[in-house]
Amino acid sequence: MIIARTIEALQEAKRQFDGSIGFVPTMGALHQGHLSLIQQARAENDVVIVSVFVNPTQFLEGEDLDAYPRREEADAKICELAGVDILFMPTIDQMYEEDELCIGAPAIRGYILEGEKRPGHFDGMLQVVMKLLNLSSATRAYFGKKDAQQLALITQMVKNYFMDVQIVPCEIVRDEKGLALSSRNAYLSDEEKQRALALSRSLKRATKMVMAGEYDAQTIKAEMLKVLEETDKVEYVAIVDREFNALERVEIGNTIILVAAWVGKPRLIDNIWI
Repeated sequence: MIIARTIEALQEAKRQFDGSIGFVPTMGALHQGHLSLIQQARAENDVVIVSVFVNPTQFLEGEDLDAYPRREEADAKICELAGVDILFMPTIDQMYEEDELCIGAPAIRGYILEGEKRPGHFDGMLQVVMKLLNLSSATRAYFGKKDAQQLALITQMVKNYFMDVQIVPCEIVRDEKGLALSSRNAYLSDEEKQRALALSRSLKRATKMVMAGEYDAQTIKAEMLKVLEETDKVEYVAIVDREFNALERVEIGNTIILVAAWVGKPRLIDNIWI
């Protein structure tokens, strides 16, 4: 595995390989969820590139940029064992200039749910993802469904800017108790991990209701909120279609149910696609 820490080193490394490129962008602190993306990229491409870059432009003031878990040596070992060909680990100076062009999230879909609670977050996320997609020359890029709104906006960016890359949505990976894997789970105590399971339990409650024939969005949300009382603070429960338009009734095959809540220090998100 080649570790490239500069853009020049990345371009030189790419010249050593031929064929399709599968790309997995990450912020490090890799876990089984990331590994599942890497494994899918490995199965579907000739070359696999993984980036580890904690992107400052998608953190808002007061968020956990400085405290965000960084495990460079462990991340490199995980990538090596997973058969990654190139690991790109740039510095902030490599990725950004002082006075840059900016990419703005769409005015509606970029400022609801996650965008409402974290205004400007999606601008920074789209900015760095465009940079990384261009640098990697990816044939396919792999993103988890846990960040469903992020996935939708990246897909829109690729479409709107006519970028020659396939965005591949990948299933959410959970621990044995059902907690969606996240690097921020490292902040949770054992007691908080138990309470954090309320997110996945609320989604299971919603699924059972739909399976029993209950499609009314407000009725489903009300039941989910009862389950989420175990968390410290619920930021939202939303039922939307694949384009992130709010739904009054669940549409089978076109619905995402999303939840965001605080448990202890971290803010957690989860969702289910119906």
